[in-house]
Amino acid sequence: MIAANNISLQYGKRVLFDEVNIKFTEGNCYGVIGANGAGKSTFLKILSNDIDPGSGNISIEPGKRLAMLRQNHFEYDEVTVLNTVIMGHGKLWSLMQEKDAIYAKPDFSEADGIKASELEAEFAEMDGWNAEADAGSMLSGLGIKEDSHDKLLKDLNGAEKVRVLLAQSLFGNPDILILDEPTNDLDIKTISWLEDFLLDFKNTVIVVSHDRHFLDTVCTHVADIDFGKIKLFSGNYTFWYESSQLALRQRSAANKKAEDRKKELQQFVARFSANASKSKQATSRKKILDKINIDEIQASSRRYPAIIFKQGRDAGDQILHVNNLSKSLDGEQLFQKLDINVTRGNKIAFVADNGLAITSLFEILTNTEKPDTGDFNFGQTITTAYLPNENHEFFQSDDNLIDWLRQFSDEKDEVYIRGFLGKMLFSGEETFKKSNVLSGGEKVRCMLSRMMLKEGNLLILDEPTNHLDLETITAFNNSLKDFPGTVLFTSHDHEFTQTVANRIIELTPNGCIDKVCTYDEYLTDKKVASQRELLLG
Repeated sequence: MIAANNISLQYGKRVLFDEVNIKFTEGNCYGVIGANGAGKSTFLKILSNDIDPGSGNISIEPGKRLAMLRQNHFEYDEVTVLNTVIMGHGKLWSLMQEKDAIYAKPDFSEADGIKASELEAEFAEMDGWNAEADAGSMLSGLGIKEDSHDKLLKDLNGAEKVRVLLAQSLFGNPDILILDEPTNDLDIKTISWLEDFLLDFKNTVIVVSHDRHFLDTVCTHVADIDFGKIKLFSGNYTFWYESSQLALRQRSAANKKAEDRKKELQQFVARFSANASKSKQATSRKKILDKINIDEIQASSRRYPAIIFKQGRDAGDQILHVNNLSKSLDGEQLFQKLDINVTRGNKIAFVADNGLAITSLFEILTNTEKPDTGDFNFGQTITTAYLPNENHEFFQSDDNLIDWLRQFSDEKDEVYIRGFLGKMLFSGEETFKKSNVLSGGEKVRCMLSRMMLKEGNLLILDEPTNHLDLETITAFNNSLKDFPGTVLFTSHDHEFTQTVANRIIELTPNGCIDKVCTYDEYLTDKKVASQRELLLG
């Protein structure tokens, strides 16, 4: 058990936490949510004693070990990958170092022998003889191949380092596990491995993530940061979101009787519980939803942007035809002999082991890159709107947001421009921010304003949820589900892909797999698995 007792923290006049009291108990997984800037990561650092609060304290049950996923990629540069993982269990690692130091002494004495014997007994009690095998197995599960286990951490790329640090936090069965954005840079297979690991994990988990599918799979509770307080709700993220929206609608209907409100909430809980019982969460976790207190359900104060994609004109029957397209980069084949016919209403999710393949394809389709072979043709009625993965080149000037967005609009009226910025929650003084000092999330929201202005009937989106908070991701997701036009996109967000795509195209160096289905159907299709095996050898 770990608890925050009367925690308060402020920076200048900005109050992050005001006398927060919350308890996290064994056997549960808590998803910490809140708008960007609410203090999610800061709260995790307070729990792990990395940051001292202004007042209050953190109490941990005596004898319990806490582990946290840390994002310092350079701290272990001179350590081997395997040892970096084992170092996650500080007590075991210290014992191993002490034991090795005694055996290395040239004048090994009788006293040293007695001490070594005591250490060996403690080492065996901590299952130390299996430490290397357990660390290796964990690394393999996270996609780090065995031939990399003895490399120095500095010799791995950024995504691989993230996985090693994740393995470090998971190693040794900690009593309290704190994870800040653990799914960053993980592919779908590795995220699935992590989900299964956490579902089987019997201790306390506290996690911050923007991956809604991940939160829904592993979380038994949601800890919502709002107005400097943290409120605890039973259930996963989707339950919290849908119940808070229901409560918001009820609050808007002021004349609705209290008894009617409660009955509607009870029916919602019953319906959601029935659906949740079919998920794999229910097979290894308590059925928390059966114990929901209706009084817990409250309206959220969250602000959701109004992402509304309108088509300047309806598309005709001819959308896009791709013929014999191939592309390589630095001698590596990204894709080849690509033939695609996109029809009206297609919402195609592109997947690939190498994300550069999809980015290159999208840059070819938007004429910012040339193919090695082949060509493509859009229908005469088609207008494209593109959201690139990298947007740095769009934010070089010191224009304020009004002038920045105005350059992309035929209509120059300030009220008109402000309307599109307002939809993305830029209002008042915020519209005078300089475009070259925006955060990653603010830049993406500006790019979405630009896309809405264009009124394209074919949207091309390269990792659209990067840098966005849960509120914007949810609004974006809903807008694409409702969009009547055509969408070509790629995303690591499982929920986003599952709920938007009606067709999946997987790019490989030796050809492609093209199937009309949902993402979940694609992942479990045995014929697709066989076809992939043939293409990848």
